[in-house]
Amino acid sequence: MVESTNKKWTKIAAPGYSFLAASGLLIFLGWLLSWGWLGVVGLAGLAFFGYFFRDPERDIPREPGVVVAPADGKVILVDEVQEDRYLQAPARRVAIFMNVFDVHVNRAPVAGTVVVAQHRDGCFKAAWREDACTLNEQMALVLEAKGRQVLVVQIAGLLARRIVSYVQPGRHLDKGERLGMICFGSRVDLYLPPEAELLVKVGDRVKAGSSIVARWE
Repeated sequence: MVESTNKKWTKIAAPGYSFLAASGLLIFLGWLLSWGWLGVVGLAGLAFFGYFFRDPERDIPREPGVVVAPADGKVILVDEVQEDRYLQAPARRVAIFMNVFDVHVNRAPVAGTVVVAQHRDGCFKAAWREDACTLNEQMALVLEAKGRQVLVVQIAGLLARRIVSYVQPGRHLDKGERLGMICFGSRVDLYLPPEAELLVKVGDRVKAGSSIVARWE
């Protein structure tokens, strides 16, 4: 079953306001100083940032036992790993790469309580590289969901220089609820328990909050 949202319009994510304001200022200065080129730069910035920071509503699947994508983008990795930093357990991993044209607002893959929210400084290597998950700047969130733990790792990429988290430990999130965003091209890794049945493969494109990526009992 899918929960249909009433609001279908696309809003702007809060981190984008400062970028839009700066673009608007360039337009104003271009007009004030009669510098047409500056106004053109401002208009281009307004169009780009308005598109990049879009935050559309999504239809969230409410059927029990389904896990939704935490990010928009392309699945670049599906594997099984030993996750020792936060889960201390084997896990099934799905890595999703967001290019600069994807929606960058991330969402909770399952309903649960945030038990870990930890930021870690690092490099800014290309997010599709395998070592990006260990070397790059990142934000890790562990959700406690009916006795299971799910790990979502937001990873900064080559152009991404800012990870914005909307949540803190103790916060309960509904499935599909917004949890943060990464600015300008990046990656999100999802770690699930071994019993989860993965329903996506490398090359699939998914949408945060609405695409089903896994199922469990």
